[in-house]
Amino acid sequence: MSNSDPDVSTEPHDPFAAFDDVMGGSVRNPYPDFAEKRRNEPVWKGTLINTDLLPAGMEPGDEWVVFRFDDCSRVLRDPKTFTSTGYDDTIGVVMGHMILGMDDPEHRRHRNLVSEAFRERSLARWEPEFVAPICHELISRFAARGEADLVRELTFEFPARVISRILGLPEEDFAQFQRWSIELISLASDIERGLAASASLRDYFADIVAQRRRQPREDVISDLVQAEIDGEKLSDEAIYSFLRVLLPAGVETTYRSSGNLLYLLLSHPEQLAAVTADRSLVPQAIEEALRIEPPLAMINRTATREVDIAGTSIPAGGSVSTCLASANHDETRWNDPDRFDIFRPAIPHLAFAHGPHMCLGMHLARLETKVAVNAVLDRLPGLRLDPGAHDPHIKGVVFRSPNALPVLFQPA
Repeated sequence: MSNSDPDVSTEPHDPFAAFDDVMGGSVRNPYPDFAEKRRNEPVWKGTLINTDLLPAGMEPGDEWVVFRFDDCSRVLRDPKTFTSTGYDDTIGVVMGHMILGMDDPEHRRHRNLVSEAFRERSLARWEPEFVAPICHELISRFAARGEADLVRELTFEFPARVISRILGLPEEDFAQFQRWSIELISLASDIERGLAASASLRDYFADIVAQRRRQPREDVISDLVQAEIDGEKLSDEAIYSFLRVLLPAGVETTYRSSGNLLYLLLSHPEQLAAVTADRSLVPQAIEEALRIEPPLAMINRTATREVDIAGTSIPAGGSVSTCLASANHDETRWNDPDRFDIFRPAIPHLAFAHGPHMCLGMHLARLETKVAVNAVLDRLPGLRLDPGAHDPHIKGVVFRSPNALPVLFQPA
């Protein structure tokens, strides 16, 4: 951004509205179309994104979408044939060269720098220390009212505050950081705002990184500052790119997955009652919600050579999108896959992808969702969807979640 460009970060702007998925965000139920594709065109040349909503210059080239579970799993497990480096030319425009766009061995070395912080044993300490307290603080803001929008007032803010705490950001900066994070990943709807947010985050992190170099703390930014790869410390730019990915990613997955689970339970009262009575069912409810409504519906790769998938030839350089949402509804793997059933036998799904790029934050996302569901059920008795509200529902093509979840309950 030049000095003559408008400062979009100071314009009146609702970050929540900007976060709404512009890439087919109005699509409510894509699953019948996905089922038809699995039957008749399991590898389809085209794009699921509404290209009319993309800024000029961001129109996708030739793309093939993979719909069946086994084919999606194959693509994600074979990074030599299906590289992740294409991300450098898309979201890398605002993120920089980042872990999502790396292949091994570079990817493995960078992932190992922060993987310890996101392992389950680290999270076990964080849950009582700050994850649960943050959740309860948010619920306390509306528990006495007897009504709330659980998306706007809980699931949207909760993961942003948690990831900020993990990184060691000052609490007074949470709101501004959340705004920049949202604008950063809204690149496809407003490229200028995305670039401005990227620059603002770089300037913000520069001060934090300089502070951690002088005085390290027990947080992820200090870990990155002190980390070495092949005997060399990470450059400041490498740290900024790392953080640009970790922060929005920490917001995105849990915001959507926890909202999806709460909506599914509230719209299936008998299963909500079962989970309320027996909290040991929460983990399997989380997995079933991730399966049937994954927060991120597609992941992209690029073919490094000409390759055949399910009888379709894809040229070297071809863009390959694995449709995780379709894979998780594959009728050859799950009986009655379009039915939400927390009691179905648990088998692995692809909500957190597969292979070397399997979601680094999946344990954190599960923990935050568990904490949120238990806290909501503990503190909001008589919880139910507001019958007077306007049709809450899950929507989206690339990202899926409800953008509102109005509920009623007995006030505290």
